[in-house]
Amino acid sequence: MQTKRAKYHLGQIVRHRRHPFRGVVFDVDPQFSNSDEWYEALPEDSRPAKEQPFYHLLAENDQSYYVAYVSEQNLIADYSGEPVEHPDLPELFGPLQDGLYPLHFQLN
Repeated sequence: MQTKRAKYHLGQIVRHRRHPFRGVVFDVDPQFSNSDEWYEALPEDSRPAKEQPFYHLLAENDQSYYVAYVSEQNLIADYSGEPVEHPDLPELFGPLQDGLYPLHFQLN
């Protein structure tokens, strides 16, 4: 099995290619690792390939804050410089610096 290197990294702000939301990456799976039920619930014509990185995002849109699970093919980097207002951000990250959120802790 070949593992693809993740394009986006922890603390980076990204946007969804087709849906109006953005978020901060807080975890990355090297390939799909959610439930089959979740995957099957997606419209068949827009299901992403499982063999790519999937990102856990602290996401927001105009109406709410939530956690999203998104394939790499459906994300683009957000270079707007606008902060993300998700209420859980301070638990994991420091204040926005140069377009990125630095982690509060060191990873192993």
